[in-house]
Amino acid sequence: MPHLIKFAPAIKQAIGIRWSSQLASEASKSNMQHFKKNENIWENPIYHPVYSKDEVLQVKKTHVETKDLSDQLAYLSVKLARFSFDTLSGYRFGKLTTSKVLNRAIFLETVAGVPGFTAGILRHLRSLRRMERDYGWIHTLLEEAENERMHLLTFIKLKQPGLLFRFCVVATQGIFMNGFFLAYLLSPKFCHRFVGYLEEEAVKTYTDIIAAIDDGRLPEWKDQPAPEIAVSYWRLGENATLRDMFLAVRADEANHRDVNHTFATIKPQQKNPFLQE
Repeated sequence: MPHLIKFAPAIKQAIGIRWSSQLASEASKSNMQHFKKNENIWENPIYHPVYSKDEVLQVKKTHVETKDLSDQLAYLSVKLARFSFDTLSGYRFGKLTTSKVLNRAIFLETVAGVPGFTAGILRHLRSLRRMERDYGWIHTLLEEAENERMHLLTFIKLKQPGLLFRFCVVATQGIFMNGFFLAYLLSPKFCHRFVGYLEEEAVKTYTDIIAAIDDGRLPEWKDQPAPEIAVSYWRLGENATLRDMFLAVRADEANHRDVNHTFATIKPQQKNPFLQE
């Protein structure tokens, strides 16, 4: 059995997965009483990670070395995509601003929510066609897609994109969704490795954003409160700041990174090691 399965419990602990069913503490109940007064804030019913302060600070940038041609193609594709986007969007030029950060975060989250849902759909259809079980992958993939969508819904509380931005999102989604769909039919391993490397870059990006808040390059966000939707979703506490929100988002991306690298390593017919016991 692949080595990542052996260490699956350790991976779970390292990335701080604590499912919502374990969050019925008095503190959580107290926090939610405040937010339920606002009709625009709702309790997300999908299982998702919630982290302690120590857990979000333990997230580290990691990299899985390429082992074959498929891995190399996946890694080069991600590096090319990042270089192209950073160049065309102007992110890598000039001074870092909150507008640049939000444009980047919003756009990338519209892309990041595609792979999990697409892979989940294809595995669901495969299970129906073959009339056999899926071994629990679908649930984790759909949770990933929902989690990325919640990132997006959080960021748009900070900035509403214009018409040109939205057009680019629609065009990119059409291209990426269909491309990923076909690629997953040909090689699920390549696709999961691709997403794993993509999430490695996401962890780097959010680490840089947190560092920019800490060293004063983004002074507007130093003490700015987190949106209520973020406080509710991640149980951040009523006095949470945007820095706390970005720490939680980074932890989510580290979660997706490790899950997808694991899925790329194990066989499609093996049991999902991230299922709840």
